[in-house]
Amino acid sequence: MTAADAVAKRRTLRERWQRLRQGEQNPAGHQNMLLLIQLRWLAVLGQVSTIAFVVLVFDLHLPLPHMLEVLSCLVAFNIASHLRWHERRIATNAELFLALLVDVAVLTFQLYLSGGITNPFAFLYLMQIILSAVLLKPWSSWAIVGVTMLCLAGLALFSEPLALPPDHNAGLLSLYVEGTLICFLLNAGLMVFFITRISSNLRAGDALLADLRQRAAEEDHIVRMGLLASGAAHELGTPLATVSVILGDWKRMPEISQRQDMLDDIAEMEAQLQRCKSIVSGVLLSAGQARGESSIKTTLNTFLDSVAEDWRKSRPVAVFDYQNLIGQDLPVAFDSAIKQMLGNVLDNAFEVSPHWLSLEVRREGGLLLMEVSDQGPGFPEWMINQIGKPYQSTKGKPGRGLGLFFVVNVARKLGGRVWASNLPGAGARVTLELPLSAISLEADAEPVVGSATPAFPSGA
Repeated sequence: MTAADAVAKRRTLRERWQRLRQGEQNPAGHQNMLLLIQLRWLAVLGQVSTIAFVVLVFDLHLPLPHMLEVLSCLVAFNIASHLRWHERRIATNAELFLALLVDVAVLTFQLYLSGGITNPFAFLYLMQIILSAVLLKPWSSWAIVGVTMLCLAGLALFSEPLALPPDHNAGLLSLYVEGTLICFLLNAGLMVFFITRISSNLRAGDALLADLRQRAAEEDHIVRMGLLASGAAHELGTPLATVSVILGDWKRMPEISQRQDMLDDIAEMEAQLQRCKSIVSGVLLSAGQARGESSIKTTLNTFLDSVAEDWRKSRPVAVFDYQNLIGQDLPVAFDSAIKQMLGNVLDNAFEVSPHWLSLEVRREGGLLLMEVSDQGPGFPEWMINQIGKPYQSTKGKPGRGLGLFFVVNVARKLGGRVWASNLPGAGARVTLELPLSAISLEADAEPVVGSATPAFPSGA
């Protein structure tokens, strides 16, 4: 990964986070718009029922044709809203503000036709104000307050009073008192029901926003670590090459070439040097450099079997229980990042359980599951829910805790996930889940490797 790539990545992350803060990708607005549509259908049903009740039971004379025209406009607007927001998944503050203004306008026209401010259902304006306070930004909420005040003032000046019988001394038998009580119950019931749901949507949106913010921060951390790792790998290349040349010269020196014990030591040093070169190459490959050589077109069973065998040979584990339960094989494309991801989990298990650990791989539908189990002390309860967060480690050493952090991020980039659990008695299990669609190959497809991923430091 070059410096320009890292800068571009960080810029993309900043722009994404700014969009999130502005609410452009917050699904809570869409859910709240759907709640407003549901509330509007209830308003239509309530208006039809109220008009029919007062006309048929109390024989009040209302301008029914005009009231039904207003009601038809509300129904048409709600149908259009339902069709629009069924397809569009994002609702902005301006769109919610416009929807509430339409509701205020319809309520105002209906009140104008049915007595104006003397109609007890004028208190329904309070519901619009409360909804705006919950759903909208402060300036929008105050705008709704101003609009409703102007509407009430206009109704007081221009509407005709409702022709109610003079029964103000009848207590609960008064039509105005009964209408006020019904309006209060409607306001209270609907506000409790819908505001509870709206608050739930807002909390869910805030939780999603926090999660996306955390992911953006983690991706930025990965970019910086990848840049650091690739720089260090380049710096290590020259001294490793120099040491390789010196060892070759030593092997040809007479005083060394005649001593088998020294030749054996040099051979071991060359083997370890070759391993260092492989690690440096893996760092550069995983950091996005020379990616063309990192693709491996193979089969699922072949790759997993080779990874398990290579890991077994390079680690002094007493018992390594490897079980491949996949069965039917399929062509896949792997690169070093996926191999390092599995190897890192195995290394973590080996550190706490050098006498026994197991690796079980299997398929469940379209998913590949890789389970690594050990007989160590297990994870603390506080850490199980924080698997994948950087610098969360049980080893108590500075700089540890990045291994599983990178594992989780690599899996997430491929559409998978990672979770951990403690085994009954003793030991722990880490499960890696990857969708086979992210790594499988069509019969005539070329290997396709996922996005660049930094190398893995050992130790979680």
